[in-house]
Amino acid sequence: MSNEGLMILGILTPLFAAFGSYCFKNNVNIRDSFGVLGGIVTFLISLKIFNGLQANEQYVLNLFTLFDGVDFLFNITPLGSIFSLVASSLWILASIYTVGYMRGAGEENQTRFVIFYSIAIHAALAIAWSGNLLMLFIFYEILTFSTFPLVGHKQNSESQAAGRVYLSILVGTSLVLFLPAIFWIWFETGSLNFTSGGILDGKFPTEHLMFLIAMLVFGIGKAAIMPIHRWLPAAMVAPTPVSALLHAVAVVKAGVFSFLMVVVYIIGPDYLLQSKASNWLVWLSSFTILTASIIAISKDDLKARLAYSTISQLSYIILGAALATTFALKGASFHIITHAIGKITLFFCAGAIYVTAHVKKISELGGLGFKTPMIFFAYTLGALSIIGVPPFIGSWSKLFLVIGSLEADFLFVAILLGISSLLNIYYLLQPVFIAFNRKNIKNIKITNAPLTIWPPMITGVGCLLLFFFSNYFLNIINGVVA
Repeated sequence: MSNEGLMILGILTPLFAAFGSYCFKNNVNIRDSFGVLGGIVTFLISLKIFNGLQANEQYVLNLFTLFDGVDFLFNITPLGSIFSLVASSLWILASIYTVGYMRGAGEENQTRFVIFYSIAIHAALAIAWSGNLLMLFIFYEILTFSTFPLVGHKQNSESQAAGRVYLSILVGTSLVLFLPAIFWIWFETGSLNFTSGGILDGKFPTEHLMFLIAMLVFGIGKAAIMPIHRWLPAAMVAPTPVSALLHAVAVVKAGVFSFLMVVVYIIGPDYLLQSKASNWLVWLSSFTILTASIIAISKDDLKARLAYSTISQLSYIILGAALATTFALKGASFHIITHAIGKITLFFCAGAIYVTAHVKKISELGGLGFKTPMIFFAYTLGALSIIGVPPFIGSWSKLFLVIGSLEADFLFVAILLGISSLLNIYYLLQPVFIAFNRKNIKNIKITNAPLTIWPPMITGVGCLLLFFFSNYFLNIINGVVA
């Protein structure tokens, strides 16, 4: 199969999975198998593309020209291959986990759920492989609208209110800020294509670059930088598989990925460093990292705590992009991988706790660790990776970000990253401490739900094992910042 055919198959496979799920809606076992099969196919395609790029193969698909300088173009970059590999691999485990969770929790409208889940993966892959900003924007919006029904899945007043917040913030920011920024770039440069080294140097007025960056970082609401973050905690009313999709597989990763693509392939790291137009963003992302961590400590609901943890961790990537040094960009790119696998582990565990013990609050976890040790073992592995403890894969991205901050002469950022990790230790490991060191606060009846336990075990162990295979990812990450 040609490279173009491979790309078309990869983009369409999630839609085939959605269609198959609908056709077999009356046979739940066949219906639920389409997500797993779709995940396997897209993962194999993403893996082939990932390896192909390292062998200097080109993956370009130009469908047609929209207007002068803007094509309906897919062009897979090293950064895009990383995102697609992460999204497709985690889709496999998320699909297996979804079956266990949705059945164990007795959720209704499961067919609708898996259909929109598949469409969201389709949009995420198309974002990853977009060849220009307009293509990215189109599928960015499709991702928003396909995840909206998932956020409001329970169809009660709380989930409907959360859905309205979700949709209004994400659509509002993209239409008011992101889209005008795209048109501004096209007006000044005559192009929107992702190009190594960027397209703005010598064409875009340097004195206006700071304003463009502000429009982009606040317009890409899925990056959840403060104060454009409220939608993320609100969306935690959704079933836990949605939380995993939001935090690890697609949505927030699409946000920080989009901003990172803009910095690397539109603005250009060298131009950004020279202009110092993103120095203010270094401070704002640092503020978000610290503030979200402090708020996380105050949350007793486990998913809410993890949501604020995500807001903090996403700003690590924004911070790396804003610093724009070689190591900072390596750290930001690598953090897309490390945070995804670590955070999906934690959300998988939160959902497994709910399905097996019907507990949501951290204060009610007392004694549960002895009844469900595998869940908390997996949780601990994911938490240690997010904290950045060697030998877990999350330690690499944090190390690169610290070096990158020193490269950029931002000593306070390196210190802040250390403080952030200390806060991570407290709010991420406290649930484990309570689960193994407090007596039962209430009588808990355990429900057996193995499909919600094995996926986080796999991703948790992956957080440890992937540390020793980091060069596999670093080889292509070096291509991002070359």
